[in-house]
Amino acid sequence: MTTAATVPSRQEVALADTWDATKVFASDAEWEQALDAYAQSIADIEQYQGRLAEGPATLLAALNYSDQLNERVGKLYIYASLFYSVDTTDQVAKAKMDRVLGVYSRTMASSAFIEPEIIAIGFATLKQWQAENADLARYGQYFHDVERRQAHVRSAEVEQVLGLVSDAFDSASSTHRILTDADLAYPAAHSTNGLELELTQGTIGLLVTDPDREVRRTAFENYSDAHLANKNTMANCLATCVKQHVFNARVRNYSSALAAALGENNIPTDVFHQLVATVRKNYPTWHRYWRLRRQALGYDQLHVYDIKAPLTTKKLEIPYTEAVDWIITGMQPLGEGYTSVAKRGLLEDRWVDIYPNKGKSAGAFSSGWKGTPPYILMNYNNDIFGMSTLAHELGHSMHSYLTWQNQPTIYSNYGLFVAEVASNFNQALVRNHLFNTNQDPDFQIALIEEAMSNFHRYFFIMPILAQFELEIHERGQRGEPLTAATLNGIMFDLFREGYGEEVVPDADRMGITWATFSGHMYANFYVYQYATGIAAAHALAEGVLAGKPDAQANYLAFLSAGSSLAPLDALKLAGVDMTSAEPVEAAFRVLASYVDRLEQLLGNQ
Repeated sequence: MTTAATVPSRQEVALADTWDATKVFASDAEWEQALDAYAQSIADIEQYQGRLAEGPATLLAALNYSDQLNERVGKLYIYASLFYSVDTTDQVAKAKMDRVLGVYSRTMASSAFIEPEIIAIGFATLKQWQAENADLARYGQYFHDVERRQAHVRSAEVEQVLGLVSDAFDSASSTHRILTDADLAYPAAHSTNGLELELTQGTIGLLVTDPDREVRRTAFENYSDAHLANKNTMANCLATCVKQHVFNARVRNYSSALAAALGENNIPTDVFHQLVATVRKNYPTWHRYWRLRRQALGYDQLHVYDIKAPLTTKKLEIPYTEAVDWIITGMQPLGEGYTSVAKRGLLEDRWVDIYPNKGKSAGAFSSGWKGTPPYILMNYNNDIFGMSTLAHELGHSMHSYLTWQNQPTIYSNYGLFVAEVASNFNQALVRNHLFNTNQDPDFQIALIEEAMSNFHRYFFIMPILAQFELEIHERGQRGEPLTAATLNGIMFDLFREGYGEEVVPDADRMGITWATFSGHMYANFYVYQYATGIAAAHALAEGVLAGKPDAQANYLAFLSAGSSLAPLDALKLAGVDMTSAEPVEAAFRVLASYVDRLEQLLGNQ
């Protein structure tokens, strides 16, 4: 266990509380041997260049070898990342990451001929070959996707260049990440009685939920100010990334960076614009919540650092093992096959790196590759927010686990559009279980606060970041400069609209929010999918909890589909149509119901 006041070094963390990298490679020496062997085998894919039209056997051999390379390089990357993510000051781990990214770039370049040659074969011929060769037929969805994207696939020479620059194009995001996770110094937060509380990427979430307003204020301001002190460097990194996205869109003949990002995942741009419009229309629900929160806290004004202030004096202490018990019980509607694997991963197989330490990456995430465990990075702080985050990341990990168990390598990844559904689905089921089993008013209030905090991040912050992302890419397409002042101004204006009159404006600290989401802002048009994900998740959870016929089976089929189906089709299989605004509207009704319930609970106190 760790507290906000004392954050251990990586060397001080108990082995049992860390993830087990030996399940990928037994040692660094084994990883080195595998990397060397892999590097020597990359060029072997080139033996198939210019030959894919020879027939189904040659095409199948090339695709199988490409899949093998993909699986091998993925394991090499995951092993390196397991050490770097938990200590971004570890230069040996950073060097491993750089080496893997280098060979991955070479892999993309060496295999760049495959899709142009598939297009040249012709899709009528490919259908005939699939009919003749059952092994080749399993690539049918992949061929269909290439056919859909063929206007955006370039010649083998251009594709090779794009593969070669992938490593260099990662430099902007990696520079920002190193700055925030390894080099940025955060002044300590302070309590009302003068106690210093160490502020790190791993403790900021705990500090901004502290009942002491001075702790919250100093944590929020010091965290924001540390980013503001480096705003020009960070702005240059983000502006560079935007230029790269615009460059890629133009090279691939897309009308915009948005069209390129969504087109790769087969998502119509109307889905993005419909989401933003629906969220903005429902801002009054948020305004009502913040007004209720201000009144409950007894404040004349509500600041950003008050948005997660606890509304009860009874703090919930939730040790990691108890959080696991709650989560596994909450996930029972998915059956023993799901929960037994999940429980073993969380408690026995060391999927999770549990607690904060100095130099550890911010927040939480799920990672892994076909052939590895689905690892989870946490900064667990023994509270209800950490419990919910663990449920969220477990959703990702079980999605990956079931995909890897049921799909070949070619379909072993899944689109970002569906990724956030499984994670938010878990939170919805666990929350439902806890609402139904603990009627203590303080517990119910704390649970609503957790739910509203989660919705605030995914159904308010993320859509605002999505609007910000669209604006800066449109400016980048017009060749307009993206300075720190420009980025901060755009960000602040969007927050001022979203918060309305209910939250005190802080132009500088609201404006720098984009820099505090470094991993998200560099993942091209990723953030809007948090909002579509939470909407789809609640729609599907409602069906499973209500016992609708086939709801559970269809949801598990969705988790097992990987990329063997287009994202929208996979969600339709599960039972929700995300081309409609209705799931987003329905999620806002869930949000409003939480506000209703909170109002009643506070009124009864």
